[in-house]
Amino acid sequence: MIPPIAKILARHLLKGPHTMKDAPRPDPNGVEELAEALGRRARARLGRSLSIREVDAGSCNGCELEIHAVNHPIYDLERFGIRFVASPRHADVLLVTGPVTRNMEEALRRTVEATPEPRWIVAMGDCGKDGGCFAGSYAVVGGVSDVVPVDLHIPGCPPSPRQILAGLLALLETVDQK
Repeated sequence: MIPPIAKILARHLLKGPHTMKDAPRPDPNGVEELAEALGRRARARLGRSLSIREVDAGSCNGCELEIHAVNHPIYDLERFGIRFVASPRHADVLLVTGPVTRNMEEALRRTVEATPEPRWIVAMGDCGKDGGCFAGSYAVVGGVSDVVPVDLHIPGCPPSPRQILAGLLALLETVDQK
């Protein structure tokens, strides 16, 4: 008699991984063009790739899921020279998600201070703008701009990968105009 685990392994080896069968297609509404333009603008503005540090200031993780989506193989920002970094000391952009909770208020300020100039702060999602559905809670200070200066707000609950790319491109374009 074949043990149950052997049956499961054999079935998965014969059928292949489930994750690649019905992978979503990239958004046909110019996502690749947006990402290419963002990469070109970053190289022109900075002379190198754009480095982003994501900071979760107290979100529900909806925005983080979209950040992961824009960074996984379907959209793959790395191929356009846009990368997420682990340290604010290596970042050009702080992408802040969620309302700022009382527990994250000081941590967010210190993260901004640790990020070298020129730095840009982007508040992502409706919660990042004004606290969203968490506004008024005893645990929430407010939106990101209530704690640190914000250069750009990307609206949405949560914003789609296309909106994230368009927002980052708009950030670099407005910086070039100033």
